Amino acid sequence: MKEAIVYNQTGKEIGKVKLPETVFNLSWNADLVHQVVTSIMGNKRTPVAHAKDRSEVSGTGKKPWRQKGTGRARHGSRRSPIWRTGGVAHGPRKEKNYSRKINKKMRAKALYIVLSRKFKDGEIIFVDNLDFVTPKTMEAKNILESLSKIKGYEGILKKRKNSLILATDTKDVNTEKSFSNFGNVAVGEARNLNPADILNYKFLLIENPEKIIGFLESRLNTKEKKEKKIVEKKKKVAKKETVKTKK
Repeated sequence: MKEAIVYNQTGKEIGKVKLPETVFNLSWNADLVHQVVTSIMGNKRTPVAHAKDRSEVSGTGKKPWRQKGTGRARHGSRRSPIWRTGGVAHGPRKEKNYSRKINKKMRAKALYIVLSRKFKDGEIIFVDNLDFVTPKTMEAKNILESLSKIKGYEGILKKRKNSLILATDTKDVNTEKSFSNFGNVAVGEARNLNPADILNYKFLLIENPEKIIGFLESRLNTKEKKEKKIVEKKKKVAKKETVKTKK
């Protein structure tokens, strides 16, 4: 089991935390990560582009001229796509659905793969606690400056866009408001972490690492427990049936 250094909000080392290999020591799987990330982006997408077809544009339904005898090409409507101000053929439609189904196991494993890659690249910071009594932008700035002095994390302040995503164990309004004035920092709960958001930012800050790591690890354990329960139920049913047959 690997270990990582835990810092306080002033950037000083205060201890270490154990990292489970099932979450922070997986090999890179580009195909799985790409599939999950594109699915997440598609599920977030709301179609806006919409081209009017011939049934939606304004115009008369009268035939422009008679079918034969004029020497011109035959036409049935001025709303046809070949006319000016006519409808658009095969244009984008807002009814299109871009969402895709993601299996829970695929989503969880992709998250662990991205966390493992971030940890190997030295882009995850573990901080014991961020204490904001009231929302204070200056305190948040001081924390970022202190963390940027740590070797390997100097880019927190240098990167203007998508610098840091902060994961808290619970919803903390004071923390969210304190960092809201920084355009390159995002704040969210650990239970909402997904591969797309983590890859979109350079650094990941995990607050209260023992609790969050325990939560991440429990996602695997709950699945295993459910599978064990199903197996146990099947065994109990089989035992009852054998007892009935003996009687």
